[in-house]
Amino acid sequence: MDKPTRVLIYEDNADLRASLSQLLGGSPGLELAGALSNCTQAEADIARLQPDVVLMDIDMPGITGIEGLRRIKATTPGVNVVMLTVFDENDRVFDAICAGADGYLLKKTPPAKLLEAIGEVRAGGAPMTPAIARQVLKLFPRVPPRAVPDESPANLSAREQEILGLLVEGYSYKMIAADRGISLDTVRSHIKKIYEKLHVRSMTEAVSKALRQGLT
Repeated sequence: MDKPTRVLIYEDNADLRASLSQLLGGSPGLELAGALSNCTQAEADIARLQPDVVLMDIDMPGITGIEGLRRIKATTPGVNVVMLTVFDENDRVFDAICAGADGYLLKKTPPAKLLEAIGEVRAGGAPMTPAIARQVLKLFPRVPPRAVPDESPANLSAREQEILGLLVEGYSYKMIAADRGISLDTVRSHIKKIYEKLHVRSMTEAVSKALRQGLT
Protein backbone atom coordinates (compact mmCIF):
# COMPACT_ATOMS: atom_id res chain seq x y z
CA MET A 1 0.00 0.00 0.00
CA ASP A 2 1.35 3.44 -0.96
CA LYS A 3 2.34 5.74 1.88
CA PRO A 4 0.07 8.77 2.26
CA THR A 5 1.37 12.16 1.17
CA ARG A 6 2.22 14.19 4.26
CA VAL A 7 1.16 17.84 3.96
CA LEU A 8 2.28 20.70 6.20
CA ILE A 9 0.25 23.93 6.26
CA TYR A 10 1.63 27.39 7.01
CA GLU A 11 -1.28 29.83 7.32
CA ASP A 12 -1.72 32.68 9.82
CA ASN A 13 -5.51 32.92 9.36
CA ALA A 14 -6.88 30.59 12.05
CA ASP A 15 -10.18 29.88 10.28
CA LEU A 16 -8.54 29.03 6.97
CA ARG A 17 -5.88 26.97 8.73
CA ALA A 18 -8.60 24.94 10.46
CA SER A 19 -10.55 24.54 7.22
CA LEU A 20 -7.49 23.32 5.30
CA SER A 21 -6.57 20.98 8.15
CA GLN A 22 -10.03 19.43 8.10
CA LEU A 23 -9.94 19.05 4.31
CA LEU A 24 -6.53 17.39 4.24
CA GLY A 25 -7.14 15.26 7.32
CA GLY A 26 -10.23 13.73 5.74
CA SER A 27 -8.86 13.12 2.25
CA PRO A 28 -7.76 9.61 1.21
CA GLY A 29 -4.07 9.33 0.39
CA LEU A 30 -3.20 12.46 2.38
CA GLU A 31 -1.98 12.91 5.93
CA LEU A 32 -1.86 16.21 7.81
CA ALA A 33 1.72 16.59 9.03
CA GLY A 34 1.00 19.84 10.84
CA ALA A 35 -0.71 23.25 10.64
CA LEU A 36 1.31 26.24 11.80
CA SER A 37 0.63 29.98 11.96
CA ASN A 38 4.14 31.08 10.91
CA CYS A 39 7.33 29.77 9.30
CA THR A 40 9.89 31.36 11.60
CA GLN A 41 11.25 27.89 12.42
CA ALA A 42 10.78 26.44 8.94
CA GLU A 43 13.96 24.36 8.86
CA ALA A 44 13.25 22.80 12.25
CA ASP A 45 9.58 22.25 11.34
CA ILE A 46 10.52 20.33 8.21
CA ALA A 47 13.06 18.19 10.06
CA ARG A 48 10.52 17.40 12.82
CA LEU A 49 7.35 16.89 10.77
CA GLN A 50 8.85 15.35 7.60
CA PRO A 51 6.26 16.63 5.08
CA ASP A 52 6.21 15.72 1.40
CA VAL A 53 4.29 18.87 0.42
CA VAL A 54 4.06 22.29 2.08
CA LEU A 55 1.14 24.66 1.52
CA MET A 56 2.71 28.06 2.21
CA ASP A 57 0.79 31.28 2.84
CA ILE A 58 2.73 34.05 1.11
CA ASP A 59 1.86 36.76 3.68
CA MET A 60 2.67 35.93 7.30
CA PRO A 61 4.00 37.97 10.23
CA GLY A 62 7.66 37.71 11.14
CA ILE A 63 8.96 35.86 8.11
CA THR A 64 7.18 35.95 4.75
CA GLY A 65 6.18 32.80 2.94
CA ILE A 66 8.75 33.56 0.24
CA GLU A 67 11.56 33.66 2.80
CA GLY A 68 10.20 30.46 4.33
CA LEU A 69 10.20 28.92 0.86
CA ARG A 70 13.85 29.90 0.35
CA ARG A 71 14.84 28.36 3.67
CA ILE A 72 13.03 25.10 2.94
CA LYS A 73 14.51 24.79 -0.55
CA ALA A 74 18.01 25.55 0.77
CA THR A 75 17.89 22.70 3.28
CA THR A 76 15.39 20.19 1.83
CA PRO A 77 14.97 20.84 -1.91
CA GLY A 78 13.01 17.61 -2.37
CA VAL A 79 10.05 18.97 -0.40
CA ASN A 80 7.39 20.38 -2.72
CA VAL A 81 6.21 23.88 -1.76
CA VAL A 82 2.95 25.28 -3.15
CA MET A 83 2.32 28.96 -2.43
CA LEU A 84 -1.14 30.14 -1.41
CA THR A 85 -2.15 33.77 -1.87
CA VAL A 86 -5.14 36.06 -2.19
CA PHE A 87 -3.24 38.09 -4.79
CA ASP A 88 -2.70 37.27 -8.46
CA GLU A 89 -1.26 40.53 -9.79
CA ASN A 90 2.01 41.44 -8.12
CA ASP A 91 5.72 40.79 -8.38
CA ARG A 92 5.58 38.29 -5.54
CA VAL A 93 4.53 35.72 -8.14
CA PHE A 94 7.90 36.28 -9.81
CA ASP A 95 9.76 36.25 -6.47
CA ALA A 96 8.14 32.96 -5.44
CA ILE A 97 8.91 31.26 -8.74
CA CYS A 98 12.51 32.44 -8.66
CA ALA A 99 12.79 31.15 -5.08
CA GLY A 100 11.81 27.68 -6.26
CA ALA A 101 8.04 27.43 -5.68
CA ASP A 102 6.61 24.21 -7.13
CA GLY A 103 3.15 25.68 -7.58
CA TYR A 104 1.16 28.85 -7.00
CA LEU A 105 -2.55 28.88 -6.15
CA LEU A 106 -5.12 31.42 -5.06
CA LYS A 107 -6.65 30.83 -1.64
CA LYS A 108 -10.10 30.79 -3.24
CA THR A 109 -9.14 27.66 -5.21
CA PRO A 110 -11.99 25.11 -4.76
CA PRO A 111 -11.16 22.23 -2.37
CA ALA A 112 -11.29 19.60 -5.12
CA LYS A 113 -8.82 21.61 -7.23
CA LEU A 114 -6.52 22.06 -4.24
CA LEU A 115 -6.43 18.31 -3.63
CA GLU A 116 -5.78 17.73 -7.33
CA ALA A 117 -2.92 20.24 -7.19
CA ILE A 118 -1.26 18.32 -4.35
CA GLY A 119 -1.38 15.14 -6.43
CA GLU A 120 -0.09 17.00 -9.47
CA VAL A 121 2.90 18.50 -7.68
CA ARG A 122 3.80 15.07 -6.28
CA ALA A 123 3.69 13.71 -9.85
CA GLY A 124 6.24 16.30 -10.99
CA GLY A 125 3.87 19.01 -12.16
CA ALA A 126 3.63 22.62 -11.03
CA PRO A 127 -0.01 23.59 -10.49
CA MET A 128 -1.00 27.18 -11.15
CA THR A 129 -4.43 28.75 -11.34
CA PRO A 130 -5.10 30.31 -14.78
CA ALA A 131 -4.91 33.84 -13.31
CA ILE A 132 -1.44 33.12 -11.91
CA ALA A 133 -0.32 31.53 -15.18
CA ARG A 134 -1.32 34.70 -17.02
CA GLN A 135 0.81 36.73 -14.63
CA VAL A 136 3.77 34.42 -15.24
CA LEU A 137 3.41 35.06 -18.97
CA LYS A 138 3.75 38.80 -18.31
CA LEU A 139 6.68 38.42 -15.93
CA PHE A 140 9.05 36.64 -18.30
CA PRO A 141 9.96 38.60 -21.45
CA ARG A 142 9.92 36.59 -24.64
CA VAL A 143 13.28 36.70 -26.38
CA PRO A 144 14.63 34.69 -29.30
CA PRO A 145 17.08 31.85 -28.50
CA ARG A 146 19.95 33.73 -30.15
CA ALA A 147 19.64 36.44 -27.47
CA VAL A 148 20.60 33.82 -24.86
CA PRO A 149 23.96 32.57 -26.18
CA ASP A 150 24.71 30.29 -23.23
CA GLU A 151 21.62 28.17 -23.85
CA SER A 152 21.33 25.89 -26.89
CA PRO A 153 18.03 25.27 -28.74
CA ALA A 154 15.93 22.55 -27.15
CA ASN A 155 15.03 20.72 -30.39
CA LEU A 156 11.51 20.01 -29.18
CA SER A 157 9.14 18.11 -31.44
CA ALA A 158 5.96 19.82 -32.63
CA ARG A 159 3.90 17.85 -30.09
CA GLU A 160 6.32 18.70 -27.28
CA GLN A 161 6.08 22.40 -28.21
CA GLU A 162 2.28 22.14 -28.07
CA ILE A 163 2.34 20.58 -24.62
CA LEU A 164 4.94 23.03 -23.33
CA GLY A 165 2.72 25.85 -24.58
CA LEU A 166 -0.21 24.46 -22.61
CA LEU A 167 1.96 24.18 -19.49
CA VAL A 168 2.89 27.84 -19.92
CA GLU A 169 -0.81 28.70 -20.13
CA GLY A 170 -1.43 26.99 -16.80
CA TYR A 171 -3.01 23.74 -17.99
CA SER A 172 -2.89 20.79 -15.59
CA TYR A 173 -1.84 17.33 -16.79
CA LYS A 174 -5.52 16.29 -16.92
CA MET A 175 -6.45 19.38 -18.93
CA ILE A 176 -3.65 18.72 -21.43
CA ALA A 177 -4.77 15.11 -21.84
CA ALA A 178 -8.36 16.22 -22.50
CA ASP A 179 -7.33 19.07 -24.81
CA ARG A 180 -5.11 16.87 -26.97
CA GLY A 181 -7.13 13.64 -26.69
CA ILE A 182 -4.26 11.64 -25.20
CA SER A 183 -3.81 9.67 -21.99
CA LEU A 184 -2.31 11.00 -18.77
CA ASP A 185 0.59 8.56 -19.15
CA THR A 186 1.30 9.97 -22.62
CA VAL A 187 1.26 13.51 -21.20
CA ARG A 188 3.72 12.47 -18.48
CA SER A 189 5.96 10.83 -21.09
CA HIS A 190 6.01 13.98 -23.23
CA ILE A 191 6.72 16.19 -20.22
CA LYS A 192 9.56 13.93 -19.10
CA LYS A 193 11.15 14.32 -22.55
CA ILE A 194 10.60 18.10 -22.43
CA TYR A 195 12.39 18.27 -19.07
CA GLU A 196 15.30 16.22 -20.46
CA LYS A 197 15.65 18.39 -23.56
CA LEU A 198 15.40 21.66 -21.62
CA HIS A 199 17.74 20.35 -18.89
CA VAL A 200 15.26 21.28 -16.15
CA ARG A 201 13.75 19.43 -13.20
CA SER A 202 10.44 21.19 -12.62
CA MET A 203 7.58 22.80 -14.48
CA THR A 204 8.43 26.27 -13.18
CA GLU A 205 11.94 25.90 -14.59
CA ALA A 206 10.48 24.66 -17.89
CA VAL A 207 8.04 27.59 -18.09
CA SER A 208 10.80 30.08 -17.29
CA LYS A 209 13.11 28.65 -19.94
CA ALA A 210 10.34 28.41 -22.52
CA LEU A 211 9.47 32.07 -22.06
CA ARG A 212 13.08 33.25 -22.02
CA GLN A 213 13.91 31.34 -25.20
CA GLY A 214 10.59 31.91 -26.98
CA LEU A 215 10.03 28.16 -27.34
CA THR A 216 6.22 28.29 -27.46
